[in-house]
Amino acid sequence: MIKFGPSGNSQSFYAAGYEHTEEAAAYVKGMGLDCFEYSFGRGVRMGAEKARAIGAAFQREGVELSVHAPYFINFANPDDEMAAKSYGYVLDSAKMMKEMGGRRVVFHPAAQGKDAREVAVSRAEDRLKVLRDYVYCNGLQDMMFCPETMGKLAQIGTVEEIARFCLIDEIYTPCVDFGHVNAREQGSLKTEEDYRRLLDYLLEKLGYERMKHFHVHFSKIMYGAKGEIKHLTFADEVYGPEFAPLARVLKELALEPYIVSESDGTQAEDALQMKRIYEAL
Repeated sequence: MIKFGPSGNSQSFYAAGYEHTEEAAAYVKGMGLDCFEYSFGRGVRMGAEKARAIGAAFQREGVELSVHAPYFINFANPDDEMAAKSYGYVLDSAKMMKEMGGRRVVFHPAAQGKDAREVAVSRAEDRLKVLRDYVYCNGLQDMMFCPETMGKLAQIGTVEEIARFCLIDEIYTPCVDFGHVNAREQGSLKTEEDYRRLLDYLLEKLGYERMKHFHVHFSKIMYGAKGEIKHLTFADEVYGPEFAPLARVLKELALEPYIVSESDGTQAEDALQMKRIYEAL
């Protein structure tokens, strides 16, 4: 089934006096949401015992967990030693995700740096083949590794590049951040046809079974000439994208993704708004 939930905790969570991730399970469930994304954005600083405690809390509530690997992953780094750290960041995130009882690991694939675009993309692709081998060697092939579409022009992560990476192996499932796509492409996602064109492309490349339960990040994002500037809330009326046209296309294509709200401080509330929009169809 399609799932909706926040990335991390909303301001309302802390305003209600809560502090700990374990408490987020009942909080999210009480709002009527189905999933939660835990961020290791600044590093995987968690032991197995803590991971199991978080996982147990969410399993009791029937809320599915995903994790976001550290933000500083860069599989296009020309320095092999630095790139080797990126393998560790993804694998450590996956090991903690497994302890939590979840399957999905989202990661930012790469930055272009000073290289020509194709050089950087090709290097990232080669490194993701190595990551695939590490995944199998560590017995983590039952996990879903989700390279994310990125919002800045200097980042590797167009829709086409993410499809190319996912064709490496079935362990890879796209994380389509529609806010990032919209920011990178200067407001390209407005109509149902805009969303349909994007999803039809991925369906053609990867097939329905690979795409049925793909990963989604959604938020409105301010953008400029170089792409993404900052995440906004659904209250913003200047920047997009809007969720309603996407909801209609998801239903039409019989896709049931895991949808994570990355709104700035209202992520749980905006996730609930998306769920209500979808259920009203």
